[in-house]
Amino acid sequence: MRGASPDRVAAALDSGDPLPGTAGFAGRLDIESSTLSRDGSFLVRDVLGRQPLFFSPAEPTAWSFDPTELDDPRRLPAGHVRQLRSEDGEDTESQQVWSLPEPPAFDDEAALDAVRDAVLGRVRAVDADDTAVAFSGGVDSALVAAGIPDAPCYVAGFEGSHDIEAARDAAEAMGRDLHVVEFTHDDLKRAVPEIVRATGRTNAMDVQIALPLYLVAERVAADGYDRLAVGQGADELFGGYAKVANAPDDHRVDAETVRGATREVVATLPDQLERDVLTLRAAGVEPAAPLLHDDVVAAALGLPGHLLTDGDERKISLRRAAAGVLPDDVAAADKKAVQYGSLAARELDRLARRAGFKRRMDDHVGQYVRSLVENR
Repeated sequence: MRGASPDRVAAALDSGDPLPGTAGFAGRLDIESSTLSRDGSFLVRDVLGRQPLFFSPAEPTAWSFDPTELDDPRRLPAGHVRQLRSEDGEDTESQQVWSLPEPPAFDDEAALDAVRDAVLGRVRAVDADDTAVAFSGGVDSALVAAGIPDAPCYVAGFEGSHDIEAARDAAEAMGRDLHVVEFTHDDLKRAVPEIVRATGRTNAMDVQIALPLYLVAERVAADGYDRLAVGQGADELFGGYAKVANAPDDHRVDAETVRGATREVVATLPDQLERDVLTLRAAGVEPAAPLLHDDVVAAALGLPGHLLTDGDERKISLRRAAAGVLPDDVAAADKKAVQYGSLAARELDRLARRAGFKRRMDDHVGQYVRSLVENR
């Protein structure tokens, strides 16, 4: 079992508690369960899928945290269990046992207090030993860095990229040393096949997002660190997306309210986190994501819409939590999505076009990605 003790997971299963005070978990659990009406060995995965887990239908007892270790790997969906069958047993299906709670909105003071207590408590609880911080200069990664004051900070991107400049400004304001990992085109061409192998994904967006994560983690591992602390989850939980701020007028969300749109983007986390965790592990580090701890998730789910975003300012409650902890300019800083802020998306597109995959072609970057894998 990764991420939590078997006893805690078993208790969460019996109680139905989707947020039992962990940072996510997955693995094999041998239990006697009244909830499932049967005993045996089960695969379990937490409600947000913070720990990826896979099984193979063709191999009755086969499972792994790494899909490359299985023939025909299938992901166990977040919040599900699946009984492992014996060699001569009947096949089983995955069963959903946890779903995210839908609490009513807290009043403003209680909501802000809950977010501040949860966020600051969890970033300060990160184990600082052998840990580095992925640092882009935005409020998310700056809060993580503030919780681990002695950890080195790393930023990755092409020369002149937004992320590098923003990280330099924020690091100076916070009095932190910053390690800059500058990409080259050769780095992208080398890393793409490794990312595809680790994640099983060749679509352009996933690869563009994974590239800066992989390359910064690769440097962190080479420098001797075992863990990389990241700010993942903040945009989804705290109203960081334009499509949430523009709800219900943005065609990218179905919800009629900011709170509803936030739940929509939170529901995308299992798919995103699988990609990110597998990418970071392939590069040689284990991720630490304190802003995705159950305590933070529970606090975020209770936020009223106007403390998520007011249409102009985003991640309002998170910025309020940063008051007095971060310099004002850093707490207020906006950030770009990592694939754009690092220029990974722009430069992968440029490489694709240079290789003859023109923009008029369908999925030209994805075709280029697949060519790099095939020609390796």
